[in-house]
Amino acid sequence: MRSLSFLSKMTIFGFLLSTLPVIFIGAFAFVTSSSEIQKNVNEGKMQLISQINSNVEQKLTTVNHTMNQVINSTVLKKAMETPLTVNDFMMYDDIRSEIRYMQSFDTKLEDVILINAKQNWMIKNSGLYTYDSYPYYQNLMALMKAENSTWTLIPSQWFYTEENARSVTCAYSISLVKKLPTTGLDQYGLALANIPVCSLQDLIRSDAPHPDDIVIVDESQRIIVNKDPAMIGKPITAIGLSELDPLEEGSGQYRSDIQDKSYSVTFLRSHLTNWTYLSLTSIDSLTQESAKIRTVTIYICVLMLLISMLLAWLISRRMYSPIQLLVNQIGALVSGNQKRKANEFQMISEQVHTLFQSKSQLEREVHQHIGQVRTFFLIKAFQGHIKPGELQEKLVQFGYGTQLEAWKVMSVLTIQIDSIDNTRYDKKDMELLLFAVHNMLEELIPTEQRLAPILIDQTIVTLIGSPDTDEIAFRTTVFALTEQVQQHIFSFLKLHISIGISLPFHSFPQMALAYREGLEALKHRIKLGEGIIIQYENINSGKHYLNLNYPKPLEHELMDSIKLAEKDKARELLKQLLAAVFSAPLSPQEYQVPLARLLNNLLITMQESGVALNQIHPNQGSLFEELLSLHMASEIEDWFWTEVVHPLILIYRDRQDAQYHNISEKIIDLVQRYYDTDLTLEECASRLHYNANYLSSIFRKETNCSFSDYLSNYRFNMAKKWLSETDMPIKDISSKLRYNNSQNFIRSFRKQEGITPGQYRERQKDGGEGSSPDAT
Repeated sequence: MRSLSFLSKMTIFGFLLSTLPVIFIGAFAFVTSSSEIQKNVNEGKMQLISQINSNVEQKLTTVNHTMNQVINSTVLKKAMETPLTVNDFMMYDDIRSEIRYMQSFDTKLEDVILINAKQNWMIKNSGLYTYDSYPYYQNLMALMKAENSTWTLIPSQWFYTEENARSVTCAYSISLVKKLPTTGLDQYGLALANIPVCSLQDLIRSDAPHPDDIVIVDESQRIIVNKDPAMIGKPITAIGLSELDPLEEGSGQYRSDIQDKSYSVTFLRSHLTNWTYLSLTSIDSLTQESAKIRTVTIYICVLMLLISMLLAWLISRRMYSPIQLLVNQIGALVSGNQKRKANEFQMISEQVHTLFQSKSQLEREVHQHIGQVRTFFLIKAFQGHIKPGELQEKLVQFGYGTQLEAWKVMSVLTIQIDSIDNTRYDKKDMELLLFAVHNMLEELIPTEQRLAPILIDQTIVTLIGSPDTDEIAFRTTVFALTEQVQQHIFSFLKLHISIGISLPFHSFPQMALAYREGLEALKHRIKLGEGIIIQYENINSGKHYLNLNYPKPLEHELMDSIKLAEKDKARELLKQLLAAVFSAPLSPQEYQVPLARLLNNLLITMQESGVALNQIHPNQGSLFEELLSLHMASEIEDWFWTEVVHPLILIYRDRQDAQYHNISEKIIDLVQRYYDTDLTLEECASRLHYNANYLSSIFRKETNCSFSDYLSNYRFNMAKKWLSETDMPIKDISSKLRYNNSQNFIRSFRKQEGITPGQYRERQKDGGEGSSPDAT
């Protein structure tokens, strides 16, 4: 089918483009040299030994931190001054607990040895020993001269040969050596944390893809880790590496011959332990690896080429399916000649253009209906059913934005047909006649001088406006215009109409008032007859129509503010409501009606809330009599506030305060009972059957702090109480207060108190007073 040729060509072109990246990848694989591959491998080796160094140092640092906690613990400090014997079981058990705490970490730590040469005792996993009778007493004494806090390679038999039942699994151990006590010049003890070198080898096996290539030597060039256990403890030259000068640098790579073979040596020196990490890679293996990489890359490129071809074919088929569906649907709408001249996309484009034309036609039809919506809006506006803020917004939406800004003075015209008796028309023609008058009014009055005329209950209503601020000139213009309308309608329809004209006004929200003035003016036809033009100013001494509407919205807002105990807002709303009442030109007796209505509604609200009358008015007199005895507006406002509104606000506020205080006390009780659990505000809300956001706002209002801050302060004060009054270990305190580990607790304590928990405990023992756990 010829109409599909364009899409077929595009599909083939897209397929060819999709294969280009694969071809470039394959070409790159062929031109990649072995030297580049070797460089990449060497960079990978450097990253590998850096990672191994980081992992090993992390475990050594953890051991060092935990060792510092043990040797600075109160238990060990006390034991250093005590000649331990088999009878000191409690103190021995406390020391063993501290040691077991160290061995619980995932650090491969096998044993911790504590030595007190002054008191002549030694503690390790297997028990308590007399130090000077230990077989390797002299060797251990020699460690007293070593530097403090150093990692040293020591034969494992120094620690295990006296237990015949236990075999030494690893010939050497890496030992962290610390002298005791840590303070003072007289150091007569040792603390050793032993990690078997076999454990380091296991750690490397888990991190390195080829662990046999990794060698670690200490600062004395002795081998710590090697694939051959027999080489542990021997100098690095024992494995055949003779060129050692480059190792003096911090890190790098060089080539060296080992056992008549060329090797690439990648090395990195640790700043923590001064150990050197080496990766020994055979150059021959790198060459073989390069060939394998090139071969694998070629296979991958071929596979990618096949996959891309398959995907291109599938995607082209999938892309064509919806296009073919559109073409089939459009095929019934176009002629055979159009199909032959156009490809698929041209056919679709032409039909989309047709759709846009249909859309424009639909918009024109919708625009015709906008007139009906506008008419409905204007009816509601003249009847006073539109809020002032919404009124101006809607006027702009219906295209009256220019009038809204320009008009300074306005007036409403109300037009009615007087009678069709003794005319050529029947009653059934009334609707048609009103429609004719409506259309003639639109033609006679320019659009920029009026809003659209509308029909309300057999009355045609329109709003006339002018940018001129002179009301006298505006009245003259409006009267001349109405005379012209009246004469024109009579000459064409032979009908008498009467026109009512409202007083001029200056803001659109007064439309409803002016409409009522126009209707009121038309009522005077009963005396003046038909075919008249009546200005409202002639029948009401130039005053606007009296609007006796009670300010209900203000009253509703006042009631809500009283119930919410919003004192300032209620005072302002009361002032506005009374100002609206007194603004109406009423006689003193007529003012009593809205004032009594306000008092009555306040008393109804009070009774519905369960408030007795004697709670706000202990006297037995009548509130209505007191109100009606007042004669000044200021006295009436002050009486409403002091006798009714403010007492009600105080009652509602007391109710709220009691409720809020009760809820806050319940939350505080939950904190004090469950502070050592994973307590959250959501859990408190669930227990108290409230919304969490509501509880948060109430608690902050009552306590001037958030729930999380209160819980943290309470836990912190409990920690200070335990540090001052108990010997509870710091790790147990951190666990009870829901810290992930003791280090987080120590950092948090230092941040708030300025010192560590251990320093705080020592300070309290020296004469400080414990803190109370009561949070504020």
